[in-house]
Amino acid sequence: MGRVFDELKRRNVFRVAVAYVIASWLVLQVADIVLQGIEAPAWVMKVFMLVLALGLPFVLMFSWAYELTPEGIKKEADVDRTQSITPETGRKLNLITIGMLVAVVVLVGIDRAYMHGAHAPAATATGSTAAGDKSIAVLAFEDLSPEGDQAYFADGLSEELLNVLAKVGDLKVAGRTSSFAFKGTNKDLREIGELLNVAHILEGSVRKAGNRIRVTAQLIKADDGFHLFSETYDRELDDIFAVQDEIAQKISQTLLTEIVGTEIEATAQTDPQAYEYYLMARQRIHTRDTLLLREAAALLDRALDIDPLYAPALAQKALTIWLLSDSPGSYGDAPAAIAMPEAMRLVDQALAVDENLVEGLAIKGLLFD
Repeated sequence: MGRVFDELKRRNVFRVAVAYVIASWLVLQVADIVLQGIEAPAWVMKVFMLVLALGLPFVLMFSWAYELTPEGIKKEADVDRTQSITPETGRKLNLITIGMLVAVVVLVGIDRAYMHGAHAPAATATGSTAAGDKSIAVLAFEDLSPEGDQAYFADGLSEELLNVLAKVGDLKVAGRTSSFAFKGTNKDLREIGELLNVAHILEGSVRKAGNRIRVTAQLIKADDGFHLFSETYDRELDDIFAVQDEIAQKISQTLLTEIVGTEIEATAQTDPQAYEYYLMARQRIHTRDTLLLREAAALLDRALDIDPLYAPALAQKALTIWLLSDSPGSYGDAPAAIAMPEAMRLVDQALAVDENLVEGLAIKGLLFD
């Protein structure tokens, strides 16, 4: 056993293992930053981790069976021991490993000093209201329906409320990606408030049974976890927009008293069936899966058949067309020369209907990027 250990050490197998693990960690950190920036699905990161984990045994077997020589890589069995340069190769591996460890220390230092600092909670003064207090995050509403199949509806309601709140000029609203990152977690709301750097959090749930819907919404102060209000709304599904408006107005009134000093405009309305198709499509779009993107396009077509001037559906159809093209950063194979003009036509039509449509403006910016 001792001879095997000595041989593993002589062939630098241990050094290669350490270097590979450190290099893999660095790759994953960089990949995590990039994938978050492009809002890639969570499974992409899992694929990176799986590939790197599966690569380790192959790298170790290669380092055992082959050796680096002045003439290049050769099988270890073909190398004259008197001519072996494994000690020199080992020293080079040590230097490479040290260099990567320095990179690890730098990356961790940047993460703690910059990233954590960026998420630090706003300073809580003794009695005065800081500018950071005029801020809110809308968490993804939970689906409490008996069948557990209304996640798209709950997400859609959360996003509609987020878009409504984003129209309040004095109110800072955390973005969807940041707020929805906590979906399915059990983090303390005070911790979420610190991470998102917001003073208020809106959370809730949706329960749908037949044509009835129950929406529960809670507005919470992030620094102490106390409720500013908690309301439950029972309505027919045909009246979902009235529910959205009621919740938005209640939040508006509460925030008016607490921090804001302005009212929130009512949400745009359409046919309930068109709205449901739109929500189902948007849930599929977020996956960036090609097959689900095609399903999303079909659902949006159904929504637009019902309401041809439903601006959010027009904007999302434009996004879907672009995502299914062969443009850089997209996921399909449709010629960009055909897809781009059609996508621009649709998003322009959406903005012609509603010039302040948040998702329309964002999608147009993406298409021009």
